[in-house]
Amino acid sequence: MIFKVVLITGSELRHEFFRKFIASNSQIKVLATYCESEKGNLNQIIESESTNSLRRQHLNARKITENDFFGVFCNHIIDNSNPIFIEKGEINEKKQVENILSLNPDILVSYGCSIIKSDLLQLFHGKFINIHLGLSPYYRGSGTNFWPIVNNELQFIGATFMHIDSGIDTGEIIHQIRADICIQDNIHQIGNRLIKDSFVECVKIIKNFKDLQKMASLEFDKKSERYYKKKDFTEEALLIAYKNMNDGLIEKYLHDKNNIDEKYPIIINSQIK
Repeated sequence: MIFKVVLITGSELRHEFFRKFIASNSQIKVLATYCESEKGNLNQIIESESTNSLRRQHLNARKITENDFFGVFCNHIIDNSNPIFIEKGEINEKKQVENILSLNPDILVSYGCSIIKSDLLQLFHGKFINIHLGLSPYYRGSGTNFWPIVNNELQFIGATFMHIDSGIDTGEIIHQIRADICIQDNIHQIGNRLIKDSFVECVKIIKNFKDLQKMASLEFDKKSERYYKKKDFTEEALLIAYKNMNDGLIEKYLHDKNNIDEKYPIIINSQIK
């Protein structure tokens, strides 16, 4: 069986890996990938600063690590993702909605794109998956796998697959995974390994989509819920994150991982295998 999919994403290397990886599966036909420009993203905001800030160094290091994880694959795989490059937010225009409708996809999948505000939400209700890097509802908004490092809460680093709705990371959750963290990891290695694992999981979700069971909502302590915006990503926050890593944050977490994770359940869909 061939699954017809339209992808909506960004245009950085991790987004390129996303579309090319999904399209490399023989059972998935990517009809089109809408790739938004980098206009207004965090990289551009930080790079506009005149000083050689820690944030700029951090994002430059992220680019290098992304290339280590994704560069060889992206440079050598045949691109079956049918990319269409658009400006930020253009995905919500009527023209793009009509183009997607004309393709008649089985499923839409978004990762790292603008907030969807168009008729796509209604037209593909129940058939529109969003990949959120972070574990909702514990962490929502921006940088949701960075802030657990600042807050000494590595149990909340992960990915959430949800039915998209009009809110921000508020859709019905389909499935979640926690990050696979290794003892010598740095911040970017944790994040990029999780990205790779998330796309492997996404392929499983697409191929099992019709058989997925409806999952009960998470029951959790509302005090555990966090919400962050791009403006919260400050030099001070980054200093805390690096200090925590240098002070053995990973070692402390892995030493008692099972007990810590058990206190904060995630949604695992048994049909995804």
